[in-house]
Amino acid sequence: MIRVNQIRMPLEHSTEDLLHKTAKILRIKPDRIEALQIVKKSIDARKKPDIAVIYTVDVTVGAQEKVLAGCRSRQVQAVTERPYQFPASGQRTMNGRPIIIGTGPAGLFCGYMLARHGYRPILLERGRCVEQRREDVERFWREGILDPASNVQFGEGGAGTFSDGKLNTLVKDPCGRNREVLRIFVEAGAPENILYDARPHIGTDILLSVVSRLRSQILSWGGEVRFGAQVTDLVIRQNRLEGVVINGRETLAGSVAVLAIGHSARDTFQMLSDRQVPMEAKSFAVGLRIEHPRQMIDRIQYGTDSGPLLPAASYKVTAKASDGRGVYSFCMCPGGYVVNASSEEGRTAVNGMSYSGRDGAGSNSAMIVTVSPEDYPGTGPLAGVAFQRRLEERACRIGQGAVPVESYGDYREAVTGCPSPASQIRERYPDFKPSIKGAYRMAPVHEILPSALNRALVEGIDLIGQTVKGFNDSGTFLSGVESRTSSPVRIHRDDTGQSAVRGLYPCGEGAGYAGGITSAAMDGILTAEKIASAYQE
Repeated sequence: MIRVNQIRMPLEHSTEDLLHKTAKILRIKPDRIEALQIVKKSIDARKKPDIAVIYTVDVTVGAQEKVLAGCRSRQVQAVTERPYQFPASGQRTMNGRPIIIGTGPAGLFCGYMLARHGYRPILLERGRCVEQRREDVERFWREGILDPASNVQFGEGGAGTFSDGKLNTLVKDPCGRNREVLRIFVEAGAPENILYDARPHIGTDILLSVVSRLRSQILSWGGEVRFGAQVTDLVIRQNRLEGVVINGRETLAGSVAVLAIGHSARDTFQMLSDRQVPMEAKSFAVGLRIEHPRQMIDRIQYGTDSGPLLPAASYKVTAKASDGRGVYSFCMCPGGYVVNASSEEGRTAVNGMSYSGRDGAGSNSAMIVTVSPEDYPGTGPLAGVAFQRRLEERACRIGQGAVPVESYGDYREAVTGCPSPASQIRERYPDFKPSIKGAYRMAPVHEILPSALNRALVEGIDLIGQTVKGFNDSGTFLSGVESRTSSPVRIHRDDTGQSAVRGLYPCGEGAGYAGGITSAAMDGILTAEKIASAYQE
């Protein structure tokens, strides 16, 4: 197979145009190309408003060596496709069926792979199935009635289900797990372009049905999925797992359990700590959601409105404050919404979400600062959890139970004492208002974070505004608190994937080994591989 890189096409073009451009680079006639597959597609907006689409494609041709010899372009190379391979089964006998605790991306994909290869896993989920969960979440946003077991954080699909469905990851992937995750998503109904888009996303509306289909596939292969089944204790003897306790009353025997519990399973973290499962506090990030008019971000990134040929524009920005702290954007949601992502009464947390069309009036991202165990008070593995809770309690108090929102101008003046200039946003987009799922209230957001983090955020946002004109406009909205960017703990595991408690496999974002849908799913596949390599079907 021949790979052709950096094929630059105008914004408006056809598949036939791409075929002819590829043939021209290869110095062959178009009809000699037997097959063409898009490997990567991205938007190049560096020369605004001359926007181009950049492709990498794989082509199949006859007499490949002769074509390569006649081409001599640095854009062209020979490649060999290496499909993902699941390992052969091991020799040990498993006591009972494998138990998977949690049905976020890590748990779902671990369960999917084990079920596919004959292990008949039992998946336990404290929340509800995705169909009922959707109703619970929308009722919470509409009426403010929180179900602690079924919300944006808990339930089938995990926290990522009510996000943008972003699937990009920076995890190095020599084994092909990333591609396998995307392929499985497409099999389950996700759009095929996630296989090649440089910034793939599904969107919350489509992701809901994809998760449901993944569950159906697991069931068809002999797996079992139980909802309303919270693991409240572990049965451990001589440092080996013998089973799990469900809802404080039912014991399910098993010598293998996967801890795919998600980053917000605070009561489960406490149970594991009480059971002396080795774990530690780790660095994570906190901050606020920043929201601009979508049309403004489109014009900044493209030099024009997005229109029918361009997606809503995204960005990734970073800066360094004078105290050395890095300030950066996270989970950017073009044409999306800020959502009330709370999971505990009396505590408010936010996240971002987009539907597949990304056609909302606002574009938002988290602007966050990394905090380490040295930055937050307390000792022990759960000190970060306590820090998150304190921030969320402040957010709930100042918002009176609603999401607190403050203009960047007011926030900046409260933090620095310096008045902000007039808002261009208010002049150019007079109808712009917060796009929030759930009730919100204008409130002193500057009271949520510690002063050092507030100062770092202001410095960072202002520095970014020097190059991204308008980013620090005083009419921009900030909402809080973004406290669930990743797990505040890491549950130790060794090269076999196990905890010091043998048979217990910490996995995914909640265990501290992933950061997003794709990396969590990849870690779920990795954990399935380790179990399968050790045990017979």
